[in-house]
Amino acid sequence: MNSKDKNIDITRNIKIIEWLKSELLTAVASLFELLVKGVKNSQDAISDILANIILLTYLLGRRLGVSFEKLDSKVESKLKLGIIEEHNIEKWYGDLNSLLEYFKRTRE
Repeated sequence: MNSKDKNIDITRNIKIIEWLKSELLTAVASLFELLVKGVKNSQDAISDILANIILLTYLLGRRLGVSFEKLDSKVESKLKLGIIEEHNIEKWYGDLNSLLEYFKRTRE
């Protein structure tokens, strides 16, 4: 790969990173807007937006040099730490344990 091709690749990577950041902000804004309007009968829209946020996060991570596996590993570590530290969401709802179990089941 010559220097011109490298410059084009770097420029393209920067451009896609900026696009992903913009899309992520737009998705978060859409989620907040939907929540302000009320979530009644909006489960499909909420799940669509949340899925988009997760997808964009994985893609942005990859463009920034973080593998999908590394990201999964970091999420799992944060879940375990939250359980150990008895984070309120775990104490009140058990969500961290539920998500950790989900991660384990999907890897089997």
